[in-house]
Amino acid sequence: MDDTERLRALQASIEQVLIGKTAAIRLALVTLFAQGHLLIEDVPGVGKTTLARALARCLACSFQRIQFTPDLLPSDILGVSIYHAESGRFEFKPGPIFANVVLADEINRASPRTQSSLLEAMNEGQVSVDGVTHELPRPFMVIGTQNPLEFEGTYTLPEAQLDRFLIRLAMGYPERQDERRVLLDAASRPPVDALAPVLSVSEVEAIQDQVRRVRIEPSLVDYLLDIVRATRESPHLEVGVSPRGALALQRAAQALAFVNGRAYVIPDDIKQLTLPVLAHRVLLRDYLSQAPLRAATEVLQDILDKLPVPL
Repeated sequence: MDDTERLRALQASIEQVLIGKTAAIRLALVTLFAQGHLLIEDVPGVGKTTLARALARCLACSFQRIQFTPDLLPSDILGVSIYHAESGRFEFKPGPIFANVVLADEINRASPRTQSSLLEAMNEGQVSVDGVTHELPRPFMVIGTQNPLEFEGTYTLPEAQLDRFLIRLAMGYPERQDERRVLLDAASRPPVDALAPVLSVSEVEAIQDQVRRVRIEPSLVDYLLDIVRATRESPHLEVGVSPRGALALQRAAQALAFVNGRAYVIPDDIKQLTLPVLAHRVLLRDYLSQAPLRAATEVLQDILDKLPVPL
């Protein structure tokens, strides 16, 4: 199979267990191939964990699930150094972070200190324990799920932690016809654990390498920078998009172009990804902070509507 056929097979495999969520699946694939991390936020029961598990099952990669709770400690994630009296040396016992795909389930139920323990892993692909640096396996992807902040027992993710997620998406409730299919096919639909791997580790890395070479014209770079600059000058935003955010949007646009079967970026790639890539990276003025994600989305959409699109 060529890359296009592999990507179709990968998406079709995930859609066996997640009906009617093509857009969310596509964003998950964009995140994977852009070498980013994915944050899925919504109410319980709409398929957040199913998407994460299905993606991991369809990759011939190591997988770990970490259930975040208020008493979870950084060492429970990263690992610990244990002293052996016989040898007189410390031996490092890796934590569950040492996997290709890590599901951080209900990440906002852990304390901010524990959440922050993921920063080095997500940014550098390594962890430091007791002054010793340990490399994580490649590829490496964190899929975080979180409940809305109104739910009891949740903490706000620190801005630095949010910034490490390439894409933030909401699953949303299914359409009526899709939910009807879920109910009618419940007995015959395969469980997530029955999904077979579609891509190997080497194939994922090869695709990630190809994504970096997807062409983006200078005019589109300028269009992307116009969007970023507008967030920094908006009267509705306290803090606009950082250079890291601009790089994230470019990388995601290259991945979306590749997923769509193109070796070049078009304006619509950037427009489609502006909201899921940038909305969690801006800081609103106080008067808009009651519904921050929705307000940020509206501000960004207004920017997109007003900016001319390169031909």
